Amino acid sequence: MAPFNVNAARAQRLEAVGKDWEFEVDGDVFRLPTEFPRGIAKQIAALDDNDIDGLLALLLGAEQFERFCKYDTSVQDVSAILEAYGNDTGMSLGEG
Repeated sequence: MAPFNVNAARAQRLEAVGKDWEFEVDGDVFRLPTEFPRGIAKQIAALDDNDIDGLLALLLGAEQFERFCKYDTSVQDVSAILEAYGNDTGMSLGEG
């Protein structure tokens, strides 16, 4: 049996879902990664379960998070974003 090829598997995943997942707030487009390094996963795991700003800051990066914070979004808005993100990418990030 041939060894599992990580690069080929990654290429297939990225071809299926793309490199970025996008959402929009008032015409402003934001991008979340469809995959992220294990180090980010560890940082996410270290967050308090209710730290939605911390989660968004990690996923969006500083520049996008700063732009996102300018909008009057609710906890329910963020929950809907994270739910759609999880559904589309297969990632489970919790309730937010």
